[in-house]
Amino acid sequence: MVTGMAENYTDPSGNTEAFRAFVNPAEAETPAPAASRTPLLVGAALVVVALVALVAWLALS
Repeated sequence: MVTGMAENYTDPSGNTEAFRAFVNPAEAETPAPAASRTPLLVGAALVVVALVALVAWLALS
């Protein structure tokens, strides 16, 4: 029986991402770039345009 190892120890060579983080710890610490908010803004603008068109259509009919 091997002693000194935690039961939940995961060998970094068993997972490519874990191995890369093990080999290059500086790269693992860099945060991922923030997601772009452009699709959210475009979607919100489309909803606003649709609501304005609906209100105008109801007001004029």
